[in-house]
Amino acid sequence: MQIHIIAIGERMPDWVKAGFQEYAKRLPRECRLVLHEIPAGRRAKGADLRRLIEQEGRRQLAAVPSGARIVALDRSGKQLDTEALAAELKTRLASGDNLALLIGGPEGLAPECLKQADVSWALSRLTLAHPVVRVVLAEQLYRAWSIINNLPYHR
Repeated sequence: MQIHIIAIGERMPDWVKAGFQEYAKRLPRECRLVLHEIPAGRRAKGADLRRLIEQEGRRQLAAVPSGARIVALDRSGKQLDTEALAAELKTRLASGDNLALLIGGPEGLAPECLKQADVSWALSRLTLAHPVVRVVLAEQLYRAWSIINNLPYHR
């Protein structure tokens, strides 16, 4: 199984890259984390944000691998605790289905991404900056995997 994180934005700060990579490298091949960075539209003064978000959403959906289960990360999504995330991950590992986790830009996901998603998850009731979501998501996926495999990481 591969977990594809399809995120809006390139040129992330070094701390985001390092944090994401730290947890991605800990995951084994059977639960590989793959990052797809989708260029963000230019948010200049007077830009048509609705159009930019729609374009970003189309590029995200085009990056979803065929047959992957689409998960929209959205603050209005289903709240999962770590154990529930581990149960979801265990189910996906058993099925062999790939996952495509969509992270929006500063304004969130395009409506079409939310519509196409099989499920929507919220990482927190807090509003998180989209670069932070990459790190939090990678860490939580590693933590879920460690729970499934009875590793001491999750105490």
